[in-house]
This record gives sequence, C-alpha cells and structure tokens, in this order.
Amino acid sequence: MTSPAFVTGGQRTVLQLSLMVNFFLLMALYSGVLGVLLPNQIAALDPGNKANNLALMFAITSIFSTLATPIAGALSDRTRGPWGRRAPWIAIGSLIGSISLFGVSWMTSFWSMMVLWVMAAIAYNSMQPAMTTLIADRFTPETRGSVSGIVGAGMTAGLTAGTFVAGHLAGQQMLAYGLFAAAIAASCLAFVLINREPSSAALPARRFDWGDFARGFWISPREHPDFAWAFLSRFTIYMGYQAVAAYLLYILRDYIRLSDDASNVAIANMAMVTFVCLVVTSLASGWLSDRMQRRKPFVIAGSLIMGCAMVAPLAAPNMSGMWVYAAVIGVGYGMFMSIDMALMTQVLPKSELGEEGKDLGVLTTAVNIPQIISPVMAAVLLSLSGGDYRTIFCAAVLFVFGSALCVLPIKSVR
Repeated sequence: MTSPAFVTGGQRTVLQLSLMVNFFLLMALYSGVLGVLLPNQIAALDPGNKANNLALMFAITSIFSTLATPIAGALSDRTRGPWGRRAPWIAIGSLIGSISLFGVSWMTSFWSMMVLWVMAAIAYNSMQPAMTTLIADRFTPETRGSVSGIVGAGMTAGLTAGTFVAGHLAGQQMLAYGLFAAAIAASCLAFVLINREPSSAALPARRFDWGDFARGFWISPREHPDFAWAFLSRFTIYMGYQAVAAYLLYILRDYIRLSDDASNVAIANMAMVTFVCLVVTSLASGWLSDRMQRRKPFVIAGSLIMGCAMVAPLAAPNMSGMWVYAAVIGVGYGMFMSIDMALMTQVLPKSELGEEGKDLGVLTTAVNIPQIISPVMAAVLLSLSGGDYRTIFCAAVLFVFGSALCVLPIKSVR
C-alpha cells in the first residue's frame, strides 16, 4: 500500500505546529484530569480510601485504554473515505471524549465518575494513535527527530500546563473539566479541516477476518527484536514515571505534609518549573538528534536524568527536594519524550499493508499498561510500608534506570 505523500514547505510547517497544539492540549487534559481533578474529586467523596480508589480508577480506565489504542490504530489503517484514514478518528474521538469528560464534573458517586471517565478515555485513546501515525505517514524519516522534538515539546509542555491550570481551578470543578473538554474538541476539529489528509477512498479495501485481525496484534520479538526492545524501554520508563506522577498530589499532602489548598498550589507551581526545563530540552534535543542523526543517546540520557530526579525527594523529603525533582524531571522527560516518538516510528515492522497505525497503537500500550499496573503497584507498596512514600520513589528509580538498559540492544536505530 502506498503511503500518503510526505509534506513539504509551508504545509509541513502547518502540520507540525498543528500536531504540537493537539498533543499539547491532549497531554494537558490527561495531566490536569488524572493528576489533579480526579484525585481531588475522589478524595472529597471518600478521604479514607482515596489512594485505593484512585488506583482502582486508573487500573480500570487503563484496561479499556490499552485495548482501545491498538484496535483503533488497526481500524484507522483500514478506514476508507474522502477524509482519509486518520482524520475521522481524530474528529469523532475528540467529540465523544469531550462530551463524556464534561459529564464527569456532574457526578457525585465514584462509580458514575468511573463510567464516564472510561468512556472519555476510550474515545481519546482511539484518536491518539491516529494522530501519532501521521508522523510516520506524512514526514520523511530524516526529519522525524525535529518533528518529534516539536511535538514532544508540546506534549511535555501540555503535561505541565494541564497540571498548572487544574491546580488553580481545582475549586471550580465544572469550569476546569469544561475548559479541557472544549479545548481538545475545538483543536481536533480545526486540525482535520486545516490539514486535509489525502483521500483513502481509492485505496484497495482489505478483507476483514476476525482471526487475522486478532493475530495481527502479536509482533514476534524474535522476528522484530528492535520493536520488542523499544516496547520494553517505553514500558519500564512509564512504570517508574507514572508511579510518582499518579500520586504526586498525595505525596505533597502525606509525605511533604502540605495542606490540601497548599498542595494544589504547590503542584501547579512545580509544573511551571518543569515546563521551562522540558520545553527548552525538548526543542534542543530534537534539533540535535536530527543534526547528528542519532536517537538512542538522547533516549538513554533522558531515562538516566529522570532517575536522578526521583532520588531528590528521597534525599530531601521537603519542598526543596520537590523543587529539584520538578526541574530535573523536566530536563529528563523533555529529552526522552522529544526523541522517543521518532525512535518508535523507526523500529516499526516493514509491511506492504500499511499497518503503521496498528503497530504504533501496540507501542502506545507500553504507556497504557503501566497506567494499569503502576498505581496498583504504588498502592501495594504504600500498604506494605505503612504509607511510606519513599518506597514509591525507590521503585520508580529502578524502573526508569532499567529503561536506559533496554534501549542499548536496539540495532536498527543509531
């Protein structure tokens, strides 16, 4: 199957910036909702069980997200129509997700929140692989480092901005949820109108067989070892990162001993420190990576720096340690995220069937699965240690350092 033509000139710049804005808003939504709004809402409903309920929310949501991502990616590969293969998933997914997300703000019970947030997560995770695959569809391999750097800067900036906005709007629940929902829906609709994808109507339709469709999600580590190592690297780094990020609000309250109001402000201000560090690092890393035509050194360095960041609160269990964490995690995470996406597009199995969406969807599960396991792991560690948050930081350091080791065996990318 022939891929859509690679973009050049002004069209390339517009698509690049549009992807950055979309991923900025999507990551802002994830960080604001998962890191601040849902934890506050859950804590208000049942303060005594907040950690366990938060872990349960993340685990159930991530199960559905993990299934939705590769399936949606595979179905987008098969989509035929005048709007292309990816655009319908981006537009429809953003609308369904945003309606469901705004509904969460009206809920007054844990399980009603769960249902609507799961619906939102499925919709958003159905559009995300379509957006990611556009990097493989529309940009040449030689330019994907700078593209990944710009998009990565948007993603990492979004993670910070979302936390900042949600932290300051935590007391205005409906406004906060509504702002995130409206922003991503409007951005995605504008995206598909401005960046018209080539029609896929003339592409040959593929025969659908349930057995072949299901078997297609298995990518043999023996036949594609680089893909397997990239998957494992992503999985381990997010196991460590999510363990801390998911409980950051509770860490500020129960480990650093801040009040509820002070912790909401602190998490927002920490996000601004992270923001400055990660934007500079993301853009610089993407430019250097393309200039040097190297991906692995940047991903490895980012992983090691993130591990160092997580040592800071262990050495200094106070706000000074948290400020160091906020700055250093921005440097490491910015470097990792800016190049990780480019590396992922270059380890995909070669296929004549145009299965990039499915393969990138499988790689995205390396982010979603830790969202299932990591909060549960953290809750178990807290339970076994009597609420000692140092155990979470120790586990996170091991996982993040392990990610750097998983990148080393990759041979097809320098």
